[in-house]
Amino acid sequence: MLGLKLPTDPRWANIAESNLEEILIDHAWCEQKATSNAISMVVSYPDYTEMVDVLLKIAQEELSHFEMVHQKIKARGFKLTPERKDSYVNELYKFMRTGYRREIVLMDRLLFSAMIEARSCERFKVLTENIKDKELADFYHELMISEAGHYTTFIQLARKHLNPEEVDKRWREWLDFESKVIANYGKGETIHG
Repeated sequence: MLGLKLPTDPRWANIAESNLEEILIDHAWCEQKATSNAISMVVSYPDYTEMVDVLLKIAQEELSHFEMVHQKIKARGFKLTPERKDSYVNELYKFMRTGYRREIVLMDRLLFSAMIEARSCERFKVLTENIKDKELADFYHELMISEAGHYTTFIQLARKHLNPEEVDKRWREWLDFESKVIANYGKGETIHG
């Protein structure tokens, strides 16, 4: 369904489970960034009224996920630490086209968002299927479903508001690029690491 070209090695879940504090904190900040990203697109494209409505719902849902993860952090006796950079996301960001027509930039912003949601969904699936902590496995299963919905929503928004053939062509380019980026990850205690 996701079309990702390079699956995460299931052993990554062992790395993640060995330091749940780091995974949960990193995950919280991923949700905050997803919230900010949706709001940023609203600010940049307020004239796309229907898209704004959808993005506002996504922003609310992502903020609710941030709160849910923060509750898990506190329940386990951990504390949220300062935000850190997400190298994977920063590498994807460099692939986005800037300085082009507004519609081209919008296409890449939507596909960038779809890509992050797709990889997050895939990572949550790996956690769901491979960690021993039943409570967190169930939690990540619930979030996996949500991330899959966000992934498809971003793709649908791109196809609806832009040329669908161009969107599909560019999406294939994103998938190729992401497979090269993710090949360098999967060894860290972060959602995308």
